[in-house]
Amino acid sequence: MTSLPTPIEMERAYKQKDASYDGVFFLAVRTTGIFCKPSCTARKPLRQNVEFYQTPREAIFAGYRPCKRCHPMENNGKQPEWVERLLSIIDKEPTARYTDSYLRSTGIEPARARRFFQKNYGMTFQAYCRGRRLGKSLEQIRLGVDLDDVALGYGYNSHSGFRDAFVKTFGKSPGRSRTEDCIVTSWIESPLGPLVVAATSDEICLLEFTERKMLDAQFVSLRKHFKCAIVPGENEHIKLLKQQLKQYFDGTLKRFTVKLIYPGTPFQQRVWNQLLKIPHGKTVSYEDIAKQVGSPNACRAVGTANGMNRIAIVIPCHRVVNKDGELGGYGGGLWRKKKLLELERCEKVMEL
Repeated sequence: MTSLPTPIEMERAYKQKDASYDGVFFLAVRTTGIFCKPSCTARKPLRQNVEFYQTPREAIFAGYRPCKRCHPMENNGKQPEWVERLLSIIDKEPTARYTDSYLRSTGIEPARARRFFQKNYGMTFQAYCRGRRLGKSLEQIRLGVDLDDVALGYGYNSHSGFRDAFVKTFGKSPGRSRTEDCIVTSWIESPLGPLVVAATSDEICLLEFTERKMLDAQFVSLRKHFKCAIVPGENEHIKLLKQQLKQYFDGTLKRFTVKLIYPGTPFQQRVWNQLLKIPHGKTVSYEDIAKQVGSPNACRAVGTANGMNRIAIVIPCHRVVNKDGELGGYGGGLWRKKKLLELERCEKVMEL
């Protein structure tokens, strides 16, 4: 679990309405009973009346309600400008080394970068950069590029240094990895908040909202199933999914065609396969799914399998509701489930 910035840092951030801290922490005001984003334009409260929380869920469970001005529950998924700028730099030169001194020279505090990447990518900024270098190196190795050329071309001063880092990440030496795969992960912005996507070289294997508490467990599950490393990056499947998600939120796409892979138990896979058959704009009950997979008395097991779905939206677990029509549960939050169903019923078109 990541930690909050220092109280002094958070106080400075909310008093200056610093949007780069949105999503890093939330401030709750005792005198009003509401919680806000740091960038909220409302009048700033006295420090002694403020409590800090890492997630909206924590603030809600502490008895606070969302601010109607800044809508802290409805993150538009937009990354802070400094993050977009930094990612663009890394994408252009993934082999470079980005030191703390370099970050400071661009006006970015290393501690802020570390916290943001840890919270949103599950790794520090330096780990992200290493992952990008090594992910690209594995791609070159699979293409048959000479190992010495790969090592020296991806920021390592020696073959032994590259080999040690490679083995630590992928579990095998570069020379034994000509046919190895890895899972690449990326960030996707959405009207309902940022999503983490992961893909093998052949299919999409994960799509989750970044704040979901099960996200760490899902990555553990992926490592177990695919027995390979997970590194930052992007491939053709992720690019296609980004395009299709934009069309989906625009209201112009009703069926995803991106390739999927979702290993699990035979029962889980029957449930997930059945979810893919639910028409756009329709809902079914857990009881319906249980009957359709041949286990009419397994409603609770269906609910568990539904909750274990690793590919949100595309495998539409949000279309499963209680028998009485109530929404039931949703790992990404009931407010997101409601928004998704509204979108699919054409009640409201979302904007990116």
